[in-house]
Amino acid sequence: MTSELKQQLALDLQAANLTVTEQQQQQLLGLIAMLDKWNKAYNLTSVRDPKQMLTRHIVDSIVVSPYLNGQRFIDVGTGPGLPGLPLAILNPDKEFVLLDSLGKRIRFQKQVQFELGIHNVTSVESRVEAYQDERGFDGVLSRAFASVKDMLNWCHHLPNKQGVFYALKGQLTDDEMTQIPEGYRVIDTIELQVPRLEEQRHLLKLVKL
Repeated sequence: MTSELKQQLALDLQAANLTVTEQQQQQLLGLIAMLDKWNKAYNLTSVRDPKQMLTRHIVDSIVVSPYLNGQRFIDVGTGPGLPGLPLAILNPDKEFVLLDSLGKRIRFQKQVQFELGIHNVTSVESRVEAYQDERGFDGVLSRAFASVKDMLNWCHHLPNKQGVFYALKGQLTDDEMTQIPEGYRVIDTIELQVPRLEEQRHLLKLVKL
């Protein structure tokens, strides 16, 4: 399975036009192995098949990497660390805070950081409304966390003055777009191409006015 996954990852990276070092590829594969192992006991994700984890969790996360601007990012409602951990692996020069309210998910993230040697991640157990950061973030990420409206309402206090909200979405409905609160503006809508995934994926970038 490992050699098959390695080959699939290499092909997917090529298809997504992402340049990733050998060490980073090993870390991404290590993350899948740990997710698969821990999932059996802690039910961290409904995806059970490692090949599906590669597509739906790893590649689905890292296709966002070219669009990240800045140094400090927070991933809210990160679950087992998605997209934060894969993005941290690809961007060792950037700093990531991973926020989740469930202790088992935070314990998993910390073990991943320890075993895979990821040094640019801080995992925090907290509800997003209760979390404070004086410096503010260049980017606020959310993937399958909430509607765009809820994301903005719950995370309004997190970006710095130039900070951008990055909402990773599947389909974008007119209904969701019309519910974006006043005081926010969409600056970019990007259709993401995820190799081996037939479903729609979008990245919505928003800023406070």
